Amino acid sequence: MPIAVILDFPGGTLEQYDQVVEKLGFTPGGPGAPGGLTHWVAATDTGIRVVDTWESREAFDTFTQAKTLPTVAEVGIPGPPEITFFDVHNYLTAGPKA
Repeated sequence: MPIAVILDFPGGTLEQYDQVVEKLGFTPGGPGAPGGLTHWVAATDTGIRVVDTWESREAFDTFTQAKTLPTVAEVGIPGPPEITFFDVHNYLTAGPKA
């Protein structure tokens, strides 16, 4: 079952987030992590918020524990993040370009 995940990183910055993306080998606007369906990030009043949709909780846990959280710590984002999970009823992906 797909899940949605909100990760709040109080004290984190978009510059630090960009470092994480680069260290993980991702390209902004490009494909994401294995098992990841959607991903976006925004600045908040207190830090940064990441919102993802994943194929399963297992896919999220596997990638996040092995790759993301160690890289987040490496670039100095305070942690651990505040994480909220939701069961997903439906999600949409990018459609054809008009």
